[in-house]
This record gives sequence, C-alpha cells and structure tokens, in this order.
Amino acid sequence: MASMQDIKTSWVKVSSRDVQLDAYLAEPTEDGNFPAIVVIQEIFGVNSHIRDVAERFARLGYVAIAPAIYQRQAPGFETGYTAEDVKIGREYKNNTQATELLSDIGATVRYLQGLPTVRAEAIGSIGFCFGGHVAYLTATLPGITAVASFYGAGIPDWCPGGDRPTLTYTADIQGVIYTFFGTEDASIPPDHVAAIEAALQNHHIPHKVFRYEGAQHGFFCDQRDSYNAEAAADAWEQVQYLYAHALKGES
Repeated sequence: MASMQDIKTSWVKVSSRDVQLDAYLAEPTEDGNFPAIVVIQEIFGVNSHIRDVAERFARLGYVAIAPAIYQRQAPGFETGYTAEDVKIGREYKNNTQATELLSDIGATVRYLQGLPTVRAEAIGSIGFCFGGHVAYLTATLPGITAVASFYGAGIPDWCPGGDRPTLTYTADIQGVIYTFFGTEDASIPPDHVAAIEAALQNHHIPHKVFRYEGAQHGFFCDQRDSYNAEAAADAWEQVQYLYAHALKGES
C-alpha cells in the first residue's frame, strides 16, 4: 500500500490552440519527479468530485491536472447532479468538437511536460462519463501512455462533432487502456461494450475491459445516487495497478 503524501492544489492556466483553459492542479508537496495524470471531467464540469479524484492521485505520488473542457462555452462551469444539471451539461457536451478536445488535452500534456516536477515520458489520462469518451480519444495522443476510461457512452457510434465514431480511432491508440462499465448502465448497451472490446482485441491494443454486475452509470462517483461502493473500490484498485505499472514502472 502506497503511503499517502501531503499535497498542494491550485488553479492554473493552460494555453490551448485558441483558448486559455482553467485547470485544477494537485501535486505532492515534497520535492521530486513524478508521473502525471490528466483527469477529464464528466458533463458537470471540474466540480468537487473531479477535484477530489485529482487530489487522490496527488496523495499517491502523481501530479494530477483537470482541465476545463467546457472553457469555450462556459468558463468556470461546475454543477451537481440534478435533472436540470444533466440537461445543461449535455447541451455543452453536444457542442464540443473532437478536434478542440484533442487540442485541449494535448496542450494539457505539454503543460505537464513543462513542469520540473513531472516525468515527461510518464503521463496518463482518466475520464468519467463524457470524460470517459474523451479519454478514449486521448489514448491516440502522443505523450499519453496509459488511459482509464470510465463508462464513456457513444464510443461505437458517435464522436464529438465528428463524422466517424470514436471507435474507428482505436488503431491509433498509443499505449495501454483500461475501460470500466456497469452492467446496468442505461446509457451504454452491452453490445457497445462488446464492440469496444472487440476493436481493442482486433487492433492488438494492450487493454482490459471491466464489467461490474449491477452497477449503473456514474458508479464511481460518491456524490451520485448511482454510486456503487463495491464497484468503485475495485475499479480504483485496478486504476492504481494500471498507473503503477505503466507510469511508475512498478512490478
């Protein structure tokens, strides 16, 4: 079990192609050279749940950063999980573009690589909900070597603002990817999970696909009614294993 580290947090600016992104940065306070993780929000913005995830990684010895991927539409946006919140978050999601998202995450990777505390060759990403979909896209970016994608809906049949589904980018994935799904997720039918698994296998991408019986969409988030403590705990263990091996080089 890794010892918990003291951390510091701050809001920083990341220069993307056409916008200055707000980003929440969490990092260990001690001196060192750490692997890093880009934490990609749900449709609800860089809210307290996403900030908490970043802080959890920092306590484990990572530099974690959560960029605001709705920056162009709604600077400073964060919200909760009511039906109205979902409606607003989906509207913003539907107005995103894959090219902009990849530009923003790529810029965030370069920001991390410019920090003296970050090991530039050891950067991963993790995303939840819409961020899980975006995380699958980010697996194609140079500089990202390990990805955890949580319940990203629409991967086999949609891409933000794109003319071909995100699944068709699978061959371009650069490193290892773990995907996490609940069997009772109303947003992601079983055949979509099967299609993702088949594509990863067909393209010989190092991967694991986790299916949690009885878990619903958003099962990892302890602020949502769909939170599943057992599934979340196991998924967190799997994520730690992924990054410990792929980013820290632990055996």
